[in-house]
Amino acid sequence: MPNGVPVMRRLLICAAACGVFYGLGAAAGSYQSDVAEWRRQREAELRADGGWLTVTGLFWLHEGANRFGSGTANEIVLPDDPALNSGGAFDLDHGKVVLRMDGRSRELRADSAASPDVVTLGSLSLFVIRRGDRYGIRLKDRNSSLRKEFTGLRYFPVNESYRVSARFVPDARKIPIPNILGQTEDTPSPGYVEFDLEGRKLRLTPVEESPSELFFIFHDLTSGRETYGSGRFLHTAMPKDGKVELDFNKAYNPPCAFTPYATCPLPPKQNRLPVRIAAGELKYGAH
Repeated sequence: MPNGVPVMRRLLICAAACGVFYGLGAAAGSYQSDVAEWRRQREAELRADGGWLTVTGLFWLHEGANRFGSGTANEIVLPDDPALNSGGAFDLDHGKVVLRMDGRSRELRADSAASPDVVTLGSLSLFVIRRGDRYGIRLKDRNSSLRKEFTGLRYFPVNESYRVSARFVPDARKIPIPNILGQTEDTPSPGYVEFDLEGRKLRLTPVEESPSELFFIFHDLTSGRETYGSGRFLHTAMPKDGKVELDFNKAYNPPCAFTPYATCPLPPKQNRLPVRIAAGELKYGAH
């Protein structure tokens, strides 16, 4: 009975303590694995057929016929692909876009609809986008150089102190969200969240992107330095019991960080945070 403590009792104390530390280590490892899997899926989506790395063109339409094809005489010049044949035209008539090709025509739904119509031509796909009163054709190319030359994503080290619980305050209204085109759209927001981080009391206002998620567009003191200049995105689950979990380790770059043909929303002025959020995705390349 060395040190006055029975051997069996010391073994039990050690087992209990080791169990506690093992449990903490397992929990930390589980969180690290969760973030690693999220990052793997994030990169897979970028690299996928139809991912943002395949977006290689954006052509704004004017009223009337907008001819497309691989020849330089066309208004919409596309990569050379045998499926283009002699090309065709997108006719814009006061918000209605009609595809004319190979002697046939059909109206195309824009991306403002639940499911836009996609025109597939070999490795290319084209669809109509609407931004305010402007209509354009977005081009995706499975063989894009952006996709072939992609070098992968980089992140700050995972830091669980940037996973914070925030108080959700209901305040349903529309807030102005600007975009890189210089447009502003009033977008529904269900309220705002309040939280403590880096010794500061902070607030962020989300918008409603889907019935099951909140969407935050934010700027912080890493923006333009370690992270993408215009800001980053973050999704969360809907509030539960008045709380929202903000996990900035899963903050990520907008599509504009990877292609010049995206039309990204920008952070509203109330989402410009006066602190460094040294978590999540770092900036990519020169975009």
